[in-house]
Amino acid sequence: MTMDHHEFKDKILTAAAKNQVIVFSCNCIVWYSGKAESYLGPGDRLVVIKADKTILVHQPSGAAPINYMKAGTTVNVNLSDEGEMFLNCSNIPLKDYLDMKINHVHFLESYGLEDGQSIQIAGTEDDMSQMLYENPHLIEEGFKPVSREEQTKYGYIDVMGTDNEGKLVIVECKKYNADLSAVTQLRRYVEKIMASKGLKRDAVRGILASPKIGANAQQMLEDWGFEFVSVRPPKYLERYDKNQKSLADF
Repeated sequence: MTMDHHEFKDKILTAAAKNQVIVFSCNCIVWYSGKAESYLGPGDRLVVIKADKTILVHQPSGAAPINYMKAGTTVNVNLSDEGEMFLNCSNIPLKDYLDMKINHVHFLESYGLEDGQSIQIAGTEDDMSQMLYENPHLIEEGFKPVSREEQTKYGYIDVMGTDNEGKLVIVECKKYNADLSAVTQLRRYVEKIMASKGLKRDAVRGILASPKIGANAQQMLEDWGFEFVSVRPPKYLERYDKNQKSLADF
């Protein structure tokens, strides 16, 4: 697009004053000074200035910004006597500074965006422990949960209950594959409960619940007399199950 320096400056400062979201692409050089010092040579970048004055500088690939400034940044555009254009950004309280020499502007858009929603996260270990508490048969028939998030000095026990023989059962949930650290964590909980309640080892069972478990973790689990139950965490927000048939299956 054809945009002279004065037009660019006017659009950026006007949109920033209105707390609009600004998105532009340009060929630029970037200097950053703050907790560290950095220099990014000439290249095409995507720049986002959010309504709260968070600033993100992206390269053409990759998810993370190559440079960024936190909310509350002051934005200004300056033109030199030699006809060069600079985007100067400063966050004085954080002692962060980002300066960008803009060689050419590819495009620029700005909008007043509104979004008052909070993200809903499902499939966490807390969701998983809630699911097991409400559906104890997923651990085994006869399991009776009595508490969730039981606090110990080592952390919180996800689910605690009794089996059909009256033994105390400690369930540790992992939403991904269980590893050696998960087994060690379960052991700490079991030993803490044994000590606090004055129980012998054969009166307490430890169960690790996760989708899968590594071979080494499985061996350690068995060596310590604990058990594994394969359980997938709930994913309430999934649009479809991966095993659901599609039109191509018919």
